[in-house]
Amino acid sequence: MRAPPRLCALLAAAALVVAGTAFAPRSTASGAAADCAVEYRTTPSQAEECPAEPLAAAPPELKVSGNKLVDQNGTTRRMLGVNRSGGEFACIQGYGIFDGPVDDASVQAIADWKVNTVRVPLNEECWLGLPHVNPAYSGATYIAAVRAFVSRLEAHGITPVVELHWSHGRYTGGDSHCPDTAYATCQKPMPNAQYTPAFWSSVADTFKNDRAVVFDLFNEPFPDRATGDLTAAWRCWRDGGTCPGIDYPVAGMQTLLDSVRATGARNLVLVPGLAYANDLRQWLTYRPSDPAGNTAAAWHTYNFNTCSNVSCWDEQLAPVLAQVPLVAGEIGENTCAHGFIDQVMAWLDARGASYLGWTWNTWDCSSGPALISDYTGTPTSFGVGLRDHLKGLS
Repeated sequence: MRAPPRLCALLAAAALVVAGTAFAPRSTASGAAADCAVEYRTTPSQAEECPAEPLAAAPPELKVSGNKLVDQNGTTRRMLGVNRSGGEFACIQGYGIFDGPVDDASVQAIADWKVNTVRVPLNEECWLGLPHVNPAYSGATYIAAVRAFVSRLEAHGITPVVELHWSHGRYTGGDSHCPDTAYATCQKPMPNAQYTPAFWSSVADTFKNDRAVVFDLFNEPFPDRATGDLTAAWRCWRDGGTCPGIDYPVAGMQTLLDSVRATGARNLVLVPGLAYANDLRQWLTYRPSDPAGNTAAAWHTYNFNTCSNVSCWDEQLAPVLAQVPLVAGEIGENTCAHGFIDQVMAWLDARGASYLGWTWNTWDCSSGPALISDYTGTPTSFGVGLRDHLKGLS
């Protein structure tokens, strides 16, 4: 999902609000929160101590078993939760790393919705510390902040999904969102060969010893918008290279998965389809080869997508679900209600699939769409549907 238009209009104001944001080293205790050495805060008085010990049972080490996800004990699991947007845009826009608090209290508010998974969008240029990014929000500082947030989520028993959302590459074709720059300031149709493999090598190396962390390779591919040839789009998706309609050399899903596995990481990897991850029709045909056998399909759906009704899900998703686990990494609607996601959740529940609501940010419920109106977890009229459903499942 793209950052909402309203958010872009508020960035200047937001920069003033968080101008005092800083990352400061903190002493930490051992255990699940050992990496919690960097705290997001607006003033020192607002900083919370990192949890001295886990506050909940550790999240599972997820792996694929047939078309289900199971933990290290073989128990079937589902990923149910929310997205926490911010890590993809605040750094590149120069005013912070996260959009709002990611301290212990804010994570507890997420956990109170009976969430077991949080997806964390990232920016490859900020992670890699490219020279045009403010060093206060990039490189080692950015990585330390992400690690600290991941540790804090795990201390609350929540599975972290780290995901590449904004990436490098000048793109001027169909559905271009920032044609005047190659910088990672918006969504691009595909990963780039210049930086994205290095990003995933670094991310995987960082978390390879923590099998509870899940990797989501690329937010919402849309090479199909660059060409009218769907076969060419799927080949581009898997193999990369010189792709029709895309202005830069592409890194395909196979290259990214290879970059992850070359580090020795055997973590669960999510691989999205075409059409902003809404089209999985050829996913099984072109799926990348995984020597670890630990790859699941990622799908996104909103009420304004093409595949947004039960008949389409039955036709296009069910065949994928019959063979591999399915994770709906983003579900949402722009109606400020929850009738659409109610249908989505019911369909996925009946098939044992996973889903994550977009998004745990205090934006407008329609332009975001946002689940909450404040970071204590007060739901919007849209968020009520997800909150009550998750609580009902527990």
